[in-house]
Amino acid sequence: MTSDAQILAPPAPAGEGADPRRWLTLIILLLAAFMNLLDVSIVNIAIPSIQRDLNASYADVQWALAGYTLAYALVLITGGRLGDTFGRKRLFLIGVSGFTIMSALCGAAQSPGQLIAFRVVQGAMGAIMVPQVLAVIQVIFPPAERIKALAGFGITAGLGTVSGPLIGGLLIQHNLFGLGWRPIFLINVPVGILAVIASAVLVRESRSARPPKLDPVGVVLVSAALLLLLYPLVQGRQLGWPGWTFVSMAASAPVLALFIWWEQVKTRRDGSPLVPLRLFSHREFSVGMAIAMTFFLGIASFGLVLTLFLQLGLGFTPLHAGVTFLPFSLGILVSSGAAARLAPRFGRGVTMAGALVMAAAMAGLIVAVHHYGAAVTTWELVPGLVGAGLGLGAVIAPLADIVLDRVPHQDAGSASGVFNTGLQLGNSIGIAVIGVIFFALLGSQSGPAASTVAPTLRTQVVAAGVPAQNAVHLEAQFRTCLHDRLVASDPTVTPASCKPPAGVVLSPAVRGIVAGAGISAVRHDFAASLVRTLWFQVGVFTLAFLMMLAWPRGVGRRATAPGDGGVAAGRQSAEVTPERRSAQVTAGQAALHAAGAEPGGSAVVPGPGVSAAASNGQVT
Repeated sequence: MTSDAQILAPPAPAGEGADPRRWLTLIILLLAAFMNLLDVSIVNIAIPSIQRDLNASYADVQWALAGYTLAYALVLITGGRLGDTFGRKRLFLIGVSGFTIMSALCGAAQSPGQLIAFRVVQGAMGAIMVPQVLAVIQVIFPPAERIKALAGFGITAGLGTVSGPLIGGLLIQHNLFGLGWRPIFLINVPVGILAVIASAVLVRESRSARPPKLDPVGVVLVSAALLLLLYPLVQGRQLGWPGWTFVSMAASAPVLALFIWWEQVKTRRDGSPLVPLRLFSHREFSVGMAIAMTFFLGIASFGLVLTLFLQLGLGFTPLHAGVTFLPFSLGILVSSGAAARLAPRFGRGVTMAGALVMAAAMAGLIVAVHHYGAAVTTWELVPGLVGAGLGLGAVIAPLADIVLDRVPHQDAGSASGVFNTGLQLGNSIGIAVIGVIFFALLGSQSGPAASTVAPTLRTQVVAAGVPAQNAVHLEAQFRTCLHDRLVASDPTVTPASCKPPAGVVLSPAVRGIVAGAGISAVRHDFAASLVRTLWFQVGVFTLAFLMMLAWPRGVGRRATAPGDGGVAAGRQSAEVTPERRSAQVTAGQAALHAAGAEPGGSAVVPGPGVSAAASNGQVT
């Protein structure tokens, strides 16, 4: 998540020379990190409420999610380098202040466009703030204490992501101060103000003696390539897929090639590219990056479609939806700790098992929703959600350790930054791709859903006094109305096809029957669409498993030296230096953060023992 200089920053002196306020400083740093993590997870449970209040389209929802993660990814490495150059305390204050202001503006947004714009800037501010947290921990804590501080960061990440959906559900359901969904953002304001004041007093300034240079051209090129790909993916369905959308997606490839060329030029010029391409000469890293991005294509997209299914399809309250995700979180908590202990012994076998478990869990959810259909409840989803959490924890706990295994220690910080950026990009692309699939299926499944409820609808309206011939016309209009509502770009607007013909007045009883049939048909439509959409997740996680076969057979394992009492003596492949350890902890915590920052998701990061294992393969 940080640059070379941050990860490789000179550690704090031990003993009396250490900052005497370091533990109090840590509390303030973790408070800011908690604010960021809480905001990421809390907003996802509010998607349907935001849609209704702001008349937001499905594309707007995707941008509110993907825009944040995309901005976070693109600014991440640059944010770390800015702290190295201009002072980490200064950049931390800028990041926290900007994040707090954007939170207030998000809470005051009056249109989808405003919310999306504020969320994008908020993501950029988070990318400026979070690297400074980890860098300051590196600087103020001596090596003997640093792992405890990093474990505190991990615990904070767990609390933020777990509590987000539940707090969000409570705030929205109880309509705090009559503000609806807005308190989910406004809750950050007092926390942010406290963090700014306290950090201004407690955090001491630090910067790198030899900071790497910035790469603004690289940021612009990679941003342009990603926007050329993501914008048409998100907006294409709403606009009817005009020709320029396909031209835009095709143009992203040459722009990405231009970015790679520029990074080579920047490397020769001053050795400070945004992405050091030499990293990809290491098989573990290059294959691992492909696996990480592929795997995370399925994480964010899974959370998005399941959140929409629970609230818009089944009509769950925000709190009910948040509680439904708890088995997923508990699964991550259990398996991440176990995986950190098993990975040094079994290496890539742990992540491969996790990917297969994820694919099987998605298949289990498909079976449950297909079997129970519109009548599915939280209890029927629990086995699949627990399995998904177990699989996810088994992959993300050792993933960073494996990817960074053979990276030279002088490149550890850059590798960590590139790895974490890749996770966020995978999230953003996954949200865009799944939107194309899921929202298209909502329209295509409207016919079968209408046919499911049509016999009951026809029987009930005839019993309510509607002539049989009129009932047939009413059924036909119901089918058209259902389709138009489900394919509408703005789900809060009633299509013209849903209004009674001129001169026709429906009795309250008939209106109630039609409304009930509509609710039932929507449930059936969302269930059928979710079943088909989850095959995307099955394919993604299966592909990630197959890609893991490209790793060397012994990757991720540790050799045990005779007579060391069972303590790992080092990897078979390379010495684990303090620099690489710090990068692995940073990347591992960010991987858990990325997994938890999903719609409705709530990843739990491990405690101190697991954090230590993430850094050096040992359990403390």
